[in-house]
Amino acid sequence: MPRFLSLVLILTICHPVYSQFIQHTKEVFTHADTLRGMLRPERTCIDVKYYMLDIEVLIKEKSIIGSVQMDFEVISDTRKIQLDLYNNMMIDSIICDGKVCKYTREFNAVFVEIPFKTKGTKTSIRSYYHGKPTIAKNAPWDGGFVWSKDKNKRPWIGVACEGAGASLWWPCKDHPSDEPDSVSISITTPDSLACIANGNMTQKIPVDNHRTKYTWKVSYSINLYNVSFYIGDYYLIDNTVYNDFKGRKLDIQYWVLSKKFTVAKLHFKTLPEMLHAYEYYFGPYPFFNDGYALVESPYLGMEHQSAIAYGNTYMRGYLGGRIPDDQNFDYIVVHESAHEYWGNSVSADDHADLWIHESFASYMESLYLEFTQNYGKAVEYLLYIKPNIQNLSPLVGPRNVNYDKWDDRDIYFKGSWILHSFRNTIHNDELWFKYLKDLYLHFAQKVTNTTEIVNFTNQYLKKDYTAFFQQFLMNAKLPVFEYDIQNKGTGIEIIYRWNVEVPGFDMPMLIGNADKLWRIYPTDKWQKLKMSEIPLDKFRLDESSFLFDSIKKP
Repeated sequence: MPRFLSLVLILTICHPVYSQFIQHTKEVFTHADTLRGMLRPERTCIDVKYYMLDIEVLIKEKSIIGSVQMDFEVISDTRKIQLDLYNNMMIDSIICDGKVCKYTREFNAVFVEIPFKTKGTKTSIRSYYHGKPTIAKNAPWDGGFVWSKDKNKRPWIGVACEGAGASLWWPCKDHPSDEPDSVSISITTPDSLACIANGNMTQKIPVDNHRTKYTWKVSYSINLYNVSFYIGDYYLIDNTVYNDFKGRKLDIQYWVLSKKFTVAKLHFKTLPEMLHAYEYYFGPYPFFNDGYALVESPYLGMEHQSAIAYGNTYMRGYLGGRIPDDQNFDYIVVHESAHEYWGNSVSADDHADLWIHESFASYMESLYLEFTQNYGKAVEYLLYIKPNIQNLSPLVGPRNVNYDKWDDRDIYFKGSWILHSFRNTIHNDELWFKYLKDLYLHFAQKVTNTTEIVNFTNQYLKKDYTAFFQQFLMNAKLPVFEYDIQNKGTGIEIIYRWNVEVPGFDMPMLIGNADKLWRIYPTDKWQKLKMSEIPLDKFRLDESSFLFDSIKKP
């Protein structure tokens, strides 16, 4: 469940280029939260380049055993670094330069004493460990391992750790600001089962008569919560190829359980059209060399980079619902695939800014409908999801703590409506779509934050929209359109203003009747407008273009 915080806003604005979106809270966080969320000197002293996981999954024991090598460059002279690993997982030893390192543990943080390293040094450590990882109570919202069985009663295993963190099951620098350039994932399983992970399979070798080791290689930077694997009775559908706008052929793989081969092949036939839509709006699929895969999972879904978890049981919408009755698309495929652009390619550098992942990915659902059908269908969908908005807490949270908003529905539904409102504020679709693509391309394959997103927006559009984003992202409440209308002969007179927390808030409104709408520009000062030939009982506010609350004065 999302945390409902009493928030005090501190926002410093000197100029659009220097505006800061930093949320402060009265809530008291624990030392454990700070250890996980803060960039302490033991973390900032290194830049991780590569992880090599080598793990055996012991299915009967519901445990894992293995090692993780972490290669890094030293950013500042150090004798100590911080690793993260849940305290229910046991460390056997940590090796650096061929020597066993001393270490201490505080909650889920491991402070490792390494031989003195100077700035610019490139080195590595290897951690040997074992244990029974946290079992998810309700994956993917509650992170952990899923030990399940398919309909044939064969083992079916997955791990989803968004929010909970990769340190739930392997030792790493578990902070979103430091993505490795690449990752190797080796998983040893019983030889009767297949193992699927991120990227491309580079090796499949027998360990003995009963076990097989699968090695997968990710060749791009990756969020650590996206590193995952699946074990089960999998079959591969690999005869689908997507030709992108550059004429390149992208391999699409569907890893499905044995009895789902035929239904899966039919269900996923529209997927190339979805990839085409996203490429149209944002550019080429961002992980082209690693390919695109959907992997049937024992939980609903997750945006695991290049190996998306799919558990929507081949139904329309969200397990058959949550989309308008006259629309027919698979929500999990559309939403989780959108994350390949926003969330996986463009990533938040702190949990405070997770709206960047979810709001843009959710907005892409409507763009998919606009591309495959029309703008009207996109708006119909946005209006359908609008009642899910709760306005319980700001979309931007406090930085440097273990602040978990992954399951806060406002970063999905409200976030998509904020972007829709911003599109209609700009009121120039040619500019809007150019801005949207260039915004993505500017931050592609990078980590970023709210401040950088807003500063880029202000510079690109040559207008200061700081107050717009401050109102929507840093406050829980919506802007309130206050108005009064009076009969004036053959028409009406309306007085109106914005009642907002942020001075200078700038968003238009559309008002009128069923036949025609007028665009007006409220401020926080009362304005007056006469509108001829509009009967009082025909007046309306357009609620399909902007997100707001309204109060009609008595």
